[in-house]
Amino acid sequence: MAEEQTPEAATEEQQAAQFQLQKLYMKDVSFELPNAPQIFQDDGQVEIKMNLAQRVDQLADGVHEVVLTVTVTANLGEKTAYLAEVQQAGIFAISGLNEQATHAAVNTLCPHTLFPYARRAITDLVADGGFPPLVLQPINFDQIYTQRMQEAQAQTNGAGEMEVQGNA
Repeated sequence: MAEEQTPEAATEEQQAAQFQLQKLYMKDVSFELPNAPQIFQDDGQVEIKMNLAQRVDQLADGVHEVVLTVTVTANLGEKTAYLAEVQQAGIFAISGLNEQATHAAVNTLCPHTLFPYARRAITDLVADGGFPPLVLQPINFDQIYTQRMQEAQAQTNGAGEMEVQGNA
């Protein structure tokens, strides 16, 4: 016979899993205009490149510092128009999840929580630097995480053991 779970047991299980943002802060901010003021005189189409990186440090049992680094580089021809980098960080308490679910939460929910703050900071930096508004599109961190896990699994199956780090 299949064992049925009572509504009370299901509720207790759901209450046991917790995801809490304890602190949100800007760890580092940088904005560079290496070719100013000449860059404002140049004509042409600016090419924008964005890079994402993530670092996770375990501060205590179930408490993680997650630092999402967003770097935007704008080039006008061979010259760098600007370089904006924001390290948006948060301290997250995650409990009641198994190791795999915690790993997924740290690499999806945490950067998803941090990205809007980093995006706003980048937008403000670019505008304050004298450039037209920059609108960064939302990022699907679930898709990035799934792709990274599939790549790690393919490498593990193909060439021995590989340790998967907590980076997005």
